[in-house]
Amino acid sequence: MIDSKGEPLGILTRLQALEKAKQLGQDLIEIAPNAAPPVAKIADFQKFRYEESKKERASRKGNSLGELKELWLSPRIAEHDLKVRLNRTEEFLKSGHKVKLTVKFKGREMTHQDLGYQVLKEALALLGDKAGVERDPKMEGRKLSMIVGKSKGGVKLEGGQNAKTENKQVSNEKS
Repeated sequence: MIDSKGEPLGILTRLQALEKAKQLGQDLIEIAPNAAPPVAKIADFQKFRYEESKKERASRKGNSLGELKELWLSPRIAEHDLKVRLNRTEEFLKSGHKVKLTVKFKGREMTHQDLGYQVLKEALALLGDKAGVERDPKMEGRKLSMIVGKSKGGVKLEGGQNAKTENKQVSNEKS
């Protein structure tokens, strides 16, 4: 048994606990029914529900920030079209989302997967220090995808790119 301030009152029977709650003008709330012995709290039920919903909202708020957005690209995408897509990517990154850049291969394009890697490399170069690689490019069936997130402002290289980004590009060229 716990009182409204969170201090233990000891082990009481159900009837004793209900009587104690009635004397204090509050409710008896069962916190952990499967514990041995079950844990109950004397508190105002409306206030308890409000605080629980407040905790739930706070936990949901933290989870929504990392939502993943996906943008489709083609291995034959034109330069201007790529820039338009990357402008959209920058907007998503500014609002706190991660972005999955996916190059979708159709038909015989699968034989030229290197074009997909080049498109992602060019996209990363155009994004510059605005984005950092969260997951390296990876083939998933007929799709080549890479996840980018907001850059943490890593170490800059002479070319203006992050060292982390440059390392990932070098490893992709080896593939």
